[in-house]
Amino acid sequence: MAGVAEYIKESYIELTQKVTWPTWRELQNSAVLVLVAAIIIALVIFGMDQIIGYLLNQFYTSLT
Repeated sequence: MAGVAEYIKESYIELTQKVTWPTWRELQNSAVLVLVAAIIIALVIFGMDQIIGYLLNQFYTSLT
């Protein structure tokens, strides 16, 4: 049980003294970057889905 307590103590020390936390401004910039990237990727996937759907629709209508 002493090992668990030591682990928790060392983890707390590392998180409070050794980890470099981002500033509020850096965190906002990262969040905006992730949001923009997610929107771009979603639009690319949406476009690919629309094109493939159109092509399959054309293919299936040409069979009848």
